[in-house]
Amino acid sequence: MFGLTFEKLLLIGVIAVFVIGPERLPAYSAKFGQLVRKLKEMSSGAKDRIKEELGDDFDEEEWKKLDPRQYDPRRIIREALLDDAPVNKAPVAAPVVKKPVVRDTNASTPFDLEST
Repeated sequence: MFGLTFEKLLLIGVIAVFVIGPERLPAYSAKFGQLVRKLKEMSSGAKDRIKEELGDDFDEEEWKKLDPRQYDPRRIIREALLDDAPVNKAPVAAPVVKKPVVRDTNASTPFDLEST
């Protein structure tokens, strides 16, 4: 979840044993367990409240669509670039490219490059 692997959690636990001490560790681990349970209850309560307020319109699949972990910018850009041209839009005209105008230092009027 936060890039925590088993090894990192084990290291945090060992450091906690030394910092907190073995006599206070059971009390702190119980408090941590209560915190985790409370956070789970809060998140499920929020989800239940959303279900209650939205009523029949709430769908579990729509809830999964809102998960920010599913958005991969590379995939979104790739799909947008590989997507076919829009069906309802008119084709875009090619841009008009003007020929550069060069001013002769001896003449008073500009002339086209093709005329030289």
